[in-house]
Amino acid sequence: MGEEMELRTEEEVKVREKQPLWLERYVNSKQEQEKLYKRTLLIVVMSQIFGGAGLAAGVTVGALLAQQMLGTDQYAGVPAALFTLGSAGAAFLVGKLSQRFGRRFGLSAGFLTGGLGALGVVFAALMNNVAFLFIALLIYGAGTATNLQARYAGTDLAAPNQRAKAISIAMVSTTFGAVAGPSLVSVMGEVAASIGVPSLAGPFILAAAAYLMAGTVLLVFLRHDPYVVAQAIAARQATSKDASTGEEVTQKVNTRGLAVGATIMVLTQMVMVAVMTMTPVHMKHHGHGLSEVGLVIAVHIGAMYLPSLITGVLVDKVGRTAMAIASGVTLLSAGLLAAFAPGDSMALLLIALALLGIGWNFGLISGTALVVDSTHPLTRAKTQGKMDVFIALSGASGGMLSGMVVAQSSYAALALTGGLLSLLLIPVVIWSWKQ
Repeated sequence: MGEEMELRTEEEVKVREKQPLWLERYVNSKQEQEKLYKRTLLIVVMSQIFGGAGLAAGVTVGALLAQQMLGTDQYAGVPAALFTLGSAGAAFLVGKLSQRFGRRFGLSAGFLTGGLGALGVVFAALMNNVAFLFIALLIYGAGTATNLQARYAGTDLAAPNQRAKAISIAMVSTTFGAVAGPSLVSVMGEVAASIGVPSLAGPFILAAAAYLMAGTVLLVFLRHDPYVVAQAIAARQATSKDASTGEEVTQKVNTRGLAVGATIMVLTQMVMVAVMTMTPVHMKHHGHGLSEVGLVIAVHIGAMYLPSLITGVLVDKVGRTAMAIASGVTLLSAGLLAAFAPGDSMALLLIALALLGIGWNFGLISGTALVVDSTHPLTRAKTQGKMDVFIALSGASGGMLSGMVVAQSSYAALALTGGLLSLLLIPVVIWSWKQ
C-alpha cells in the first residue's frame, strides 16, 4: 500500500506539472465537467456505432473463412483465438497510451490499427495465404480491444452512481453497427465476389471501413479529453486535502474489488466466445445457409449490447454482485438450451444465442463497474487496460479450445461445459462479500 501511495503521489505531481491552462475551466467548474461528460458520451456513441460494425465481421465469418482456407473444422476456432489474442496486446497498449496521452489518442490509435488488420484479412483471403491471414487477424484484434475499452471513456467524469449507466450508453450504441454487420454478410459477400475477392472476406471490407471511421471520429472530435480532465481533478483534490488536512487521498485501490470484477468479466467472456465461435460451424453442418447464420449472430450481438441501458440502471440500483449472479444463471440457461436444442431448430438456437448475449452483458457491465469503483483516477486507464488483457486472453482461450472440443466431442458438449463453467461466478461473488 505504501508503494501504491507513493506511485499515486508521483502521478499527482506529473499531472500538476504538465497541466495546461485550459484545464482550469473544467477543474474549477462542475457545470463544465457535466457538459464535457455529456459531450464525451455523444462522441463515444458515434464511434461505437462504427466500431460495432467492425467487430461483427470476425464474429460472423471468421471461423467459416478459416474452415474454407484450412479445409478442416478442428482449427475453425483459431480466428477467434487470434483476434482475441491480438486484442490482448492491444488492450494493454491502448491502456498505456490512454494513461500517457488521454483517451482520444489511445482509442483512435486502436481503431485505426484494427482497420488496417481488417484490410489485411481481405488481402490474405485474396492470396489464399493462411500465414498472412493469421497475422492480419492478430492486428484486426486491436479494433476489438478498442471497441471494448471505449466503454471506460464515458466513466471518466461520471459520478459513482452514474458509472454503470455511462458504461451501458457506450455499449448500447455498439448495437446499431454490430447488428447491421452480420445482417449485411450476404450483401458484402456479393460485393466482394464482384471485385474478385472471396465472398467470406466481404464482411472484412465493411470492418475496415467501420474501424477507420471510428478512429477518425475519436481523433477529430474527442476534445477536450475526459481522462486528462479527470486526472487534473483528482490531482487538485489531492492537493487541497494535503494542504488543509494533511490526510491521504481518500479513494484507494480496492484489490479485492479488482479481482472480483476481473474474474466476472474473464469467465463471461470465455463462455460467450467459446459457444458463439462454433455456432456458425454447427449451423452449417445442419444445413443452415449463410443468411441464417448471419441472423442468429445478429440476434446474439444485439442481445450482447441492446439491453445495456436497462442493465446499467440495474447495476447502479440493485448492485454489482447481484447482477453478476444473474449473469451466471443466464449463461447457464443459454448453455443448456444450446446443448439440448436440435441442430435444425433455428428458433431454439436464436433463443440460446440471445441468452448467451444477455448473460455476457450482465457480466461485463457489472464487472466493469466494479473495476472502475476499485481504481484510482490517476492510474485508472492503465489498470483498465491490464484488466482487458485478461478478458482478451480468456476469449482467446475460449475461441481456441472451442474448435478442439467440438472436433473431439460435440457442440452440445461445448455448450454444456460453458454453461456449467459460468456457475463459478456465484462463489466468486460470495467471496467478495467477505471482509
